[in-house]
Amino acid sequence: MNGIDLEQLLKSAFSAIKIEDLVVEAMRETFKDEIKRHIQQKLEENPELKAEAKAALNELIQAKIKETYAIIKLGKVATALGVTMVPGELREQVGRELVSLVEREVSQVMDKL
Repeated sequence: MNGIDLEQLLKSAFSAIKIEDLVVEAMRETFKDEIKRHIQQKLEENPELKAEAKAALNELIQAKIKETYAIIKLGKVATALGVTMVPGELREQVGRELVSLVEREVSQVMDKL
C-alpha cells in the first residue's frame, strides 16, 4: 500500500478504547440502575418506610449544613488568628488579599448554585 498499515491502525485504535473496560463500566452502571429500581420499588410498596427514609435524609442534610457552617466558623477563627500573627506593617495588605480571595471563592460557589 502507500505506507499506512490499516490493520495496525485499527488494532491501536481498539486497544486505546479498551473494550473490556467499557463493558465492565456498562455492566456496573446497569447493576446500579437495577439496584436503584429495586430500592425505589420497595419504598413505593411501603409508604411508612419511604417516609422514614425521607425524614432520615432530611436530618442528614441538616447535619451536613451544620457541619459545613462549623467548618466555616473554624476557618474564620484560623484566619483571624493568622492575621494577628502577621507583622503590623503587612496586616492591612494581608487583610485586603484575604478579603479578595474570599470574595472570589464565594462568588464561584454562588455561581455553581
